[in-house]
Amino acid sequence: MQTNNIPENVLLKAQEWLDGSYDATTKAEVKRLMEKEDPTDLIDAFYRDLEFGTGGLRGIMGVGSNRMNIYTVGAATQGLSNYLKKAFAHLPEIKVAIGHDCRNNSRLFSETAAAIFSANGIKVFLFDALRPTPELSFAIRQLGLQSGIILTASHNPKEYNGYKAYWDDGSQIVEPHDLNIIAEVEKVKVEDIRFNGNAGLIFPLGAEMDELYLSEVMTISLSPEAIKKQHDLKIVYTPIHGTGVKLIPMALAKMGFTNVIHIPEQDVVSGDFPTVISPNPEEPAALALALRKAKEVDADLVMATDPDADRLGIAVKNDKGEFILVNGNQTVLIFLYYIITKRKELGMLTGKEYVVKTIVTSELVAEIAAKNGVEYYDCYTGFKYIADVIRENEGKKTYIGGGEESFGFLPADFVRDKDAVSSCALMAEIAAWAKENKLTLFEMLQDIYLKYGYSKEKMKYIVRKGMAGAEEIEQLMVNFRKNPPKMLAGSPLEWMKDYDSLINKNLLTGEVRPIAQKNTSNVLQFFTVDGTKVSVRPSGTEPKIKFYIEVKAKLNSRNEFDEVELTTTHKIDLVMNDLAI
Repeated sequence: MQTNNIPENVLLKAQEWLDGSYDATTKAEVKRLMEKEDPTDLIDAFYRDLEFGTGGLRGIMGVGSNRMNIYTVGAATQGLSNYLKKAFAHLPEIKVAIGHDCRNNSRLFSETAAAIFSANGIKVFLFDALRPTPELSFAIRQLGLQSGIILTASHNPKEYNGYKAYWDDGSQIVEPHDLNIIAEVEKVKVEDIRFNGNAGLIFPLGAEMDELYLSEVMTISLSPEAIKKQHDLKIVYTPIHGTGVKLIPMALAKMGFTNVIHIPEQDVVSGDFPTVISPNPEEPAALALALRKAKEVDADLVMATDPDADRLGIAVKNDKGEFILVNGNQTVLIFLYYIITKRKELGMLTGKEYVVKTIVTSELVAEIAAKNGVEYYDCYTGFKYIADVIRENEGKKTYIGGGEESFGFLPADFVRDKDAVSSCALMAEIAAWAKENKLTLFEMLQDIYLKYGYSKEKMKYIVRKGMAGAEEIEQLMVNFRKNPPKMLAGSPLEWMKDYDSLINKNLLTGEVRPIAQKNTSNVLQFFTVDGTKVSVRPSGTEPKIKFYIEVKAKLNSRNEFDEVELTTTHKIDLVMNDLAI
């Protein structure tokens, strides 16, 4: 291999792995990468350390400092162990839970982490097989643990794996603990990792936790009578080869649904995701088999969950009898509209209830909340921030729902992360309630737009991989800050929110307002005079920069729906053209 074009830090890091305390198989693979004619794989594997960021780890599996392997997982676990022992030094015993999804190496990584925690004197509750991410959050709260981790890369392609860390309230870790843990992880060298576990400190978690979790899921029901009457509602469900395969059908059965239709080939648990290119319920291709089955059986509802069963995608029949995918914003609207409507009907709105959305999620959530006397909070992208709002309001106000445009929703606070198990159960109930009220879910969505205004959203992302890609994404954010667009789809830009400086500036008058967030984030938002909203942010877990576009319109009748849909779609195209994306 010619080394002229390889950064010096890559060669030094690769040599460290050849010389260091790594196993023979790992060293052989590093040597193979170094001997390849094309240095791309070597550079990508070693040009940086895979960061233990505020969301944990996520990356492509393989050897190298920028890859998911037992050493990067080991360093993260050792660093987390070190911090737990400092943060909870006053406790006689520190306890954690570990879960994992269906991905290749997830069980290996979870057992590796269990060994390391136990070698550090920490008691471990290790799930006996794959489980949904929300159940890990639930178990931490149920057992009174100090922390927990789950090995998952959520909806990423099969090459990826990840490591999410949780705190004692069952939420993903936030400040100050996230930054403190990162500091501890960065200190860890390979020789510091205690791989030799203490089996006496590792205990299995199994069916008993499933039963406790599912019992809580049942408490979210608001229309049991509708389920009784519509129990044979035709529901097509697919776990897309993931962790929802067992618990979600169990939850639906416990709720009272008797006609859940499976996709047998996608009930096969596999980290190779053999029937899809990407196991992401946000992408139409992932639901192709479910939609085919839905047409075959004339289903009422289609539901799909991602590999760790925290995201939910649904499809419903439109007014032409065609199955259409419902986007994440619309899913949040359906959930919150139903919850607020039913609570009002049942006399369960006391004035202390609140809902939460992320800043990139539809502004219609704020409309629905305001017009029903329900308080609403905006927070950064990521469910850990929704959980942070719940934590701050604990014992003072009542959480009744929260969600984000990326297909995540949490119906109740016994879990502190997005929960597709609870969400599937509640969405099935909503479909039953709608049918009992002579409505389809599509008509219910149209009624929401008629009452609160119409909005159309689109998320567009640009992928830029590797070191050069990361630099390009950084430069794009710099350019948008320095030169924001003057107009979007013919409407002047009015407000620019910069969450990096926490300043909201009126570009027409020069007025400046502070943004009420506890910390900064690399996000920009543009608001035009006519209500168009654009959010721009680099992904924290993938090599992407994301653009979230929302445009508004007035819907006067259901008959106008197609026309308004076309008009707003065209407007989004104009916005994208103005942004050059």
